Amino acid sequence: MTGPKPLDGIRIVDLGRTFAAPFATQMLADLGADVIKLERKGRGDEMRYYGPPFIRDAAGAELPISSYFIGGNRGKKSVEIDLAAVRDQDWIRSLARDSDIFVENFKVGDLARYGLDYASIREVNPNIIYCSITGFGQTGPYAARPGTDSVFQAMSGMMSITGEPDQPPTKIGLVMSDLIAGLYAANAIQAALHVRARGGPGQHIDISLLDCSIAAMSHRAIDYLMSGEIPQRLGTSASGSAPAQTFSCQDGLINIQASAEEKFRTFCKVIKRPDLLDDPRFATRALRFIHVKVLEGEIEKSLKTWSVVPLYEELVANGIICSPIYTVDQCFDDPQVRHRDLIRAVLDTDGNTIPMLANPIRMSQTEVGAYVAPPRIGEHNWLRDDGDIRPT
Repeated sequence: MTGPKPLDGIRIVDLGRTFAAPFATQMLADLGADVIKLERKGRGDEMRYYGPPFIRDAAGAELPISSYFIGGNRGKKSVEIDLAAVRDQDWIRSLARDSDIFVENFKVGDLARYGLDYASIREVNPNIIYCSITGFGQTGPYAARPGTDSVFQAMSGMMSITGEPDQPPTKIGLVMSDLIAGLYAANAIQAALHVRARGGPGQHIDISLLDCSIAAMSHRAIDYLMSGEIPQRLGTSASGSAPAQTFSCQDGLINIQASAEEKFRTFCKVIKRPDLLDDPRFATRALRFIHVKVLEGEIEKSLKTWSVVPLYEELVANGIICSPIYTVDQCFDDPQVRHRDLIRAVLDTDGNTIPMLANPIRMSQTEVGAYVAPPRIGEHNWLRDDGDIRPT
């Protein structure tokens, strides 16, 4: 594929740190935007040091390049700044004057001290699309409070529905609220660009990690709004469906979704348990969900004679949705994953190999993905027209 990328010609001032804001601007960089990441002078984004593991140089020394930093900063430029320095504040406003988007995730009100809040940037560029990403949003009694992913997984109810029914709430094993907020932010920014392209104004976008985490609760939250019943932890089960969960085989775990009536009949045939079809407790999907513990025990008895791969292949051949439970290494060894070319590796300007994951968006006529290593701290200081910062 050749030709321009969707956001070619769009410049972004990136004052994002940690993960949600950098992840949003990385998505836009993948789509062709020119992202200029402004980092604290001498230290850079704290996520550079959020490890181990770290990339090591040829001598084996750890570099300030963590997996977190790689995960949110490919394809960007890095310029060091000192927010307390008036000349740097002036330069950032000058950069914003000639940019399309400004992204930041400072605490509410912090950037006003430096003349870099939305009102100040709008004075130099009325058409700017300014996106603020914070824990609790720009308004409300908690607006000034800081927070991390665990806070928002907890307060959104996400933790309360994650884990086994008889165990404490569990955190999802990713910075899920950051990822969700980053995706919402990237989507909102592109919508604002579309508004502006049709002659509309620039605007301020207010993204809250708590808001986004609650929105991501989707049907489980709506369950409560409809019924008044508080959703509970289901482990690997699916609400209202059975069998629809993880089961143990001789040599591993498999997730099976066979709750529809026809699929349940087929499943019972494959595992040679036609007797389950005659049990009135399992006559319908709703009844199977009510008696899921009994059904689970019966299925587990039968699967003790199966290995994961033969069972997986047999179920797939019979139209049953199922999957082995992979560890990360097994995931990357799967033939489908290999075929989709989801692992990339690039060299940074110092010759270090940087592993990364491909952007999953596939477009038939437009290339997506800027597989360029995350920048070294201040690698693009030459962009500064400042006598104290020389080209590297």
